[in-house]
Order: sequence, then structure tokens, then C-alpha cells
Amino acid sequence: MVFLTGLEIRMSDYILANMLRTFCKSKVVGGRVTHTNVNYDGSLGVDTLILEAANITPYEMVLVVDSTNGNRFETYIIPEKHGSGTIAVYGGAALLTKIGDDVIIISTAILDEKEAKNFKKPVVIRLKDGNKL
Repeated sequence: MVFLTGLEIRMSDYILANMLRTFCKSKVVGGRVTHTNVNYDGSLGVDTLILEAANITPYEMVLVVDSTNGNRFETYIIPEKHGSGTIAVYGGAALLTKIGDDVIIISTAILDEKEAKNFKKPVVIRLKDGNKL
């Protein structure tokens, strides 16, 4: 226990009250890689129509899961042409996936305890053929 100016505070209460938790904020499932280019500084290019629907912003960090081969990598989003259906893997991550692979794109949010209690569920976007909504 910690005593501060006559108040008794249990350390566990203090830690819980100030804890941050990471939640799945958005998820895009059913996407297919349309382009790869290892000779690029690195990132994941995604059609802005998909980004808007999934509440993911350009340059936001994301986790990409390649459902075809099991590889996972973290990178940031760059916007691709609106309505193009593009999901392009650039840089070294292009070695972890190939055109036609199924991918899941996961965006997270770090919330404090108060925000976490009000968090309901992530935005989930399921893409159809051609990476269409």
C-alpha cells in the first residue's frame, strides 16, 4: 500500500486506473494482394474507398496477416486510387506475400480504462471479389 497525504491507495488500484489496453479498432477481411514491389521504401497501399469504410487513415500503422501463407508483418498505410481495389505490398514485406494472397488488415487503438469501458466493437469490412465493398 502507498500512503499519500493521508490517503491510502492500493498499488493495484493505481495500476488498473492508469492502464492502457490495445484493441482491434478496424479489420479488413477478404482482401487480395493486387501488386507487390520489393524496390520501394515499404508500406501497404490500399484503395482509399476501403480505408474510409474501415476507418483507417493514411500512414496509420497496421498489422497485415497473410492468410494464404501465415506470414504477419506490421507496416503503415499509404492511400491508393479511390475505387481501384488496390491492395499493394511494398518494400521488404513484398517478400512475405505474393499477388493473389488473401490478407487481413488490422488497425489497433490504445485506450485508457475509461475509453476501454466505452469501446463496443471494431469496424469489420468484408471485401468481395476484386477487393470491392
